[in-house]
Amino acid sequence: MNKINSIIATSIITTLLVLAITFTALYANRGVIFEMFASNYISGTSSETRTITRNILAEESQIISIVEKANPSVVSIVITKDVPVIEQYFEDPGIFPDFFGFDFQIPRQRQNGTEKREIGGGTGFVVSKDGMVVTNRHVVSDTKATYTAFTNDGKKYDVEVAAVDPTLDIAILKLKGAKDMPSLAFGDSDTVKLGQTAIAIGNALGEFRNSVSAGVISGLARTIIAGDSSGRAEQLDEVIQTDAAINPGNSGGPLLDLTGRVIGVNVAVAQGSENIGFALPANVVKSVVDSVQKYGEIVRPYIGVRYIPITAPLKERNNLSVDYGVLVQRGDMREELAVVPNSPADKAGIVENDIILEIDGTKLDENHSLASIVRKKSIGDKISLRLLSKGKEKTILLTLEKAPKNL
Repeated sequence: MNKINSIIATSIITTLLVLAITFTALYANRGVIFEMFASNYISGTSSETRTITRNILAEESQIISIVEKANPSVVSIVITKDVPVIEQYFEDPGIFPDFFGFDFQIPRQRQNGTEKREIGGGTGFVVSKDGMVVTNRHVVSDTKATYTAFTNDGKKYDVEVAAVDPTLDIAILKLKGAKDMPSLAFGDSDTVKLGQTAIAIGNALGEFRNSVSAGVISGLARTIIAGDSSGRAEQLDEVIQTDAAINPGNSGGPLLDLTGRVIGVNVAVAQGSENIGFALPANVVKSVVDSVQKYGEIVRPYIGVRYIPITAPLKERNNLSVDYGVLVQRGDMREELAVVPNSPADKAGIVENDIILEIDGTKLDENHSLASIVRKKSIGDKISLRLLSKGKEKTILLTLEKAPKNL
């Protein structure tokens, strides 16, 4: 009996050893085995299915590679501010008697100094080796706050707000003491197509740094009204819509294409909806960066006219011959002339009540505003304007000049 028990025990131990060795070998070579099964699966399916599978795997690998290269250039911006320290105390009003031994007191609050506290966050990305960073204007709009940037590896930089765009939700920052920083390059946002892959990186919710989401371009040339927590709102033209998740805190982060280039700057989300985010087009932002690098400030080209867009009701009420373009017209105040004296428009002969129909062949309508077209141009550029003047169409050329600061 003892001999039989010994044989059984030996068999069990041997079996367990074989299983352990087999499991160890399988685990150590799990990657090779998975690849073999995947390869067999792909080879056993139709040619179309194999192609789709390979494309999915290739795109996934490409996204991973892009994120790895882009992450060092994306910074999380932390907003810090001196806030009041409120303490509670109790005050004896001195007007009630001490009933039954109870001391009647009124609770009060008072300020006891201030303390620095983190009050918010955003995102930015580096565009030059010396630490120039692009972000949204609303991220750094509090002039009484201080701003700090953290790279993905945890390195901390004090931040200087170098320039703020008054007409676009863009600000340029400088990382103090930065050198040899990895930077991102801009792509051509005019070539972006519906359905193409988009990758967003940002400081999600001001808490989860360098969070990554991927989706597609789901809309182009949108016009939205964007508001912030302080109640301010502004119209943003020709923004890119994406279903890549953009959360509060992602503001100012890059929207990348599959080449790793910046095609947009994340700026807003549609409240009460899922996966509807918006980004400022890269071409507009790049002109801001170029301006700061060249002039040390944000400068804008201008034509020098005040105007109102022509709509169907405006056409009908004033018996106009067109329902698109902009009507050159003075502002609400007497000193707001229709054509700014000595401006490019004035020099080119544009007068009040002229209608500007096209700029460089682009029709001015609800999808293409005069401001957004001129914003993409540079000072010194020559542009062609098709006008309707006193009932007759004509084409004129003018040279864009630097916009005065008081306009």
